[in-house]
Amino acid sequence: MKTFIFGHKKPDTDSVMAAISLSYLENKCGKDTEPRLLGSVNKETKYALDYFKLEEPDYLNDVKLQLKDINYHKDFYLKETDSIFHGYQYMLDEGLTGLPVVKEDNDFIGLITIKDLSKTMIHENGVFLDTSYQNILDTIEGEEVLSFDQEIKGKILAAAFKSETFMNNINLSSEDILIVGDRHSIIEYAINSKIKLMIITGYGEIKEEHLELAKKNHVNIIRTKYDTYHVSRVISLSNYIKTMMTSYNPAKFLDTDYVDDVVDINNKLKHTNYPIVDKNNKCLGLLKITDLSEKTPKKVMLVDHNEKKQSADGIDEAEIIEIIDHHNLGSITTAMPINFRNMAVGSSCTIIYTLYKERNIEIPKHIAGALLSGIVSDTLILKSPTATKKDREAVLDLAKIANLDYEKYGMDLLKAGTSLDGMTKEEVLYNDFKLYTVEDKTFGVGQFFTMNFSDIEKEMDEYIEVINEISEANNYDFLALYVTDIIKNGSYILYNTKGQDKVEVMYQNQDIHEGSFIENCVSRKKNVIPLIMEIYEN
Repeated sequence: MKTFIFGHKKPDTDSVMAAISLSYLENKCGKDTEPRLLGSVNKETKYALDYFKLEEPDYLNDVKLQLKDINYHKDFYLKETDSIFHGYQYMLDEGLTGLPVVKEDNDFIGLITIKDLSKTMIHENGVFLDTSYQNILDTIEGEEVLSFDQEIKGKILAAAFKSETFMNNINLSSEDILIVGDRHSIIEYAINSKIKLMIITGYGEIKEEHLELAKKNHVNIIRTKYDTYHVSRVISLSNYIKTMMTSYNPAKFLDTDYVDDVVDINNKLKHTNYPIVDKNNKCLGLLKITDLSEKTPKKVMLVDHNEKKQSADGIDEAEIIEIIDHHNLGSITTAMPINFRNMAVGSSCTIIYTLYKERNIEIPKHIAGALLSGIVSDTLILKSPTATKKDREAVLDLAKIANLDYEKYGMDLLKAGTSLDGMTKEEVLYNDFKLYTVEDKTFGVGQFFTMNFSDIEKEMDEYIEVINEISEANNYDFLALYVTDIIKNGSYILYNTKGQDKVEVMYQNQDIHEGSFIENCVSRKKNVIPLIMEIYEN
């Protein structure tokens, strides 16, 4: 089963590159993993992906339990041309009370239940047959004598009268199916009448001249060990399943439907069985409600976050295999012990670089570029207070492997992320955004790097309005945007109006208001989050 590796919902360069490089490492170690994104990449990350010719990971909407994660009865269905007898036997053998019915190309057409079959078997008048030669053979355990037609359709008759009475009173035609013992005069009469099919019971003999005549007249013949009574009683069970279909539009589910939604619907319908189909209406099998207890949650590895609100929707329903992060411990919990690598370094990519060294896995040029991009982005080219000796050692080594000047590349990378061209104010806020929860309070902090604050400053009122709207709509207790000036080594702060009291507590000895510049404030992790946390935890 594939394991998905992803960062937080508002991907930055560190989280995206961490997912890519960790996936490469794990696959080299024999695992089956795939990097994914929980949101759109920003301009800075796009620059790094393009520079090192890295493929952008696919989007992952959520990790909620879906029906495809459930051990339902896969490939359990009947073809519409299967016999009623086969359908009954199949359900009996498998302990099922219902089965989907499909066309030859597996298109789902309906559902039959054991109740439907029982009614057919009890109330079927046994007059008409619409089936295949093979279905008849299987139902009455017959042997082929002559076969000219694959499809057999006609009225069923049994030769129960005296031969003379039968021939004088029964007019046979090419649309008749006759059940008869070794009554040669009736056999000859039936063959001359060119009936559709003759079933000879009790292993009755058929004369050679009658066989030759039957060949000439294209009369299908089957012989069985059973007597006429038994054959007459069960022959109708050789009919196609489609002849008894009554439920052509039953409740069904897509294999991508969420288990929670299925449970809600079943609480209303209270059915026992549900067909499972794909988006093209191809039948995949049958879900018994009791199957919902046999689930295989999606396996995931988290990088650059360990907060539930920052992670994929449905993270509680997934099996977390490992977490690699450099932030404070968050709200994610697991049912079982896991590998959790948390280090006080400036970037998650530094931790993953360390894993490569510990496992003695060679770092190829494109992966070195990915790791380097994550580190120089999160540490502002090693100038952030979060940068450590380990970050510096990693950058120097990775720069050699990638064969580039990390300072020049880092400046170009950061410049790529500072452009406001084509961005809405909401996109600026969410460019690098994280949510935090303390007890029942949620706050969010966005960070945007710039080399010229004036572009934002001239529209500051509009930015504050957007921040207020988002704060109200999502019931955030506090929402702030830190616009970090790479050159001036500090940040301008914008925040929701109701958060004024929080700002005054955070910066008690400073006159801080909307748009104020805060010197040496470049790291959200070290310069911002601890100040906010102190407010909520006191």
